[in-house]
Amino acid sequence: MGHVDHESQSAGRSVCCAIITCSDTRTPDNDTSGRKIQELLTAAGHIVGHYQIVPDEPAAIRQVCKQMARRADLHALIFNGGTGISRRDNTYETVIRQLSQFIPGFGEIFRQLSFEAIGPAAYLSRAFAGIIITKVTKGANDHEKHVVVFCLPGSTPAVELALQRLILPTLPHLAWEIAR
Repeated sequence: MGHVDHESQSAGRSVCCAIITCSDTRTPDNDTSGRKIQELLTAAGHIVGHYQIVPDEPAAIRQVCKQMARRADLHALIFNGGTGISRRDNTYETVIRQLSQFIPGFGEIFRQLSFEAIGPAAYLSRAFAGIIITKVTKGANDHEKHVVVFCLPGSTPAVELALQRLILPTLPHLAWEIAR
């Protein structure tokens, strides 16, 4: 039996994503990071199925995370903001508790790439990725739904770095892996 190149099989597939900006100050008019994520995803042929700004409050973040993870059309959730170390940065603690699986390499490589761009301040980022598995009931049948989650800093350059160097090159393959 020959080697199957799953990555090339999934290349070019469109992935439906939700973009969630976690901020007490951003609005649709000044959310440059959220807008940059939208631009990069659509330019790469992906679908933005949802966009929302939520306050940096654990209850609000948890609620939108659970709602989006259950949506049948969404395969990836991209959070931006709230991954730093200030008192108001709640995205990390809130979303990481929702994960069924953690993908440690994402944060490790993101911080290395950030270090190359901005220096030692890169270690202050708590960017991460993982997978949420939820039980979905459709009629009399239960099934599991898997969605990949990325939590990025709120800075536009950091979002651009994460999408261009890590997320966009692997998103179709990752979505294919969790759906099979």
